[in-house]
Amino acid sequence: MNVPRWLLCHRITVEPYAGDSAYGPTYGPAVEDVPALVAETVRTVRDKDGREVTSTAQIIAAPGLDCPAESRVTLPDGRTTRVLTVAQHTAPGLPVPQSSEVMCE
Repeated sequence: MNVPRWLLCHRITVEPYAGDSAYGPTYGPAVEDVPALVAETVRTVRDKDGREVTSTAQIIAAPGLDCPAESRVTLPDGRTTRVLTVAQHTAPGLPVPQSSEVMCE
C-alpha cells in the first residue's frame, strides 16, 4: 500500500544529482509536477556523511522517488533547496503506507 494520493497536495520539481564535474555539481533532467506533502519546519538531522545539519523542509512522496542526496528540489513556494537525506519507508506485509521521505536544507 502506498501513501494515499490525496495526502500529496503539493507539487515539487526534482533535479536528480548526477555527480560532480570540473564546474560543480551536475543534475539530470528536471522532473516537474511531482506530487508531495511538504512541511517547512526546522529540524536537526544527520546528512549522508553523518554530520548534524539543519533541515528546513521535509517532503513525503510516493515510494521510489528518484531523488538522491545532493539533488536540487524546487518547493511549491518557488524556493530551491538541496537534498540532505532520503529514506524509503517500506513495510512489506504490513497495512501501513510506503513512502519516500526527503529532508532538505
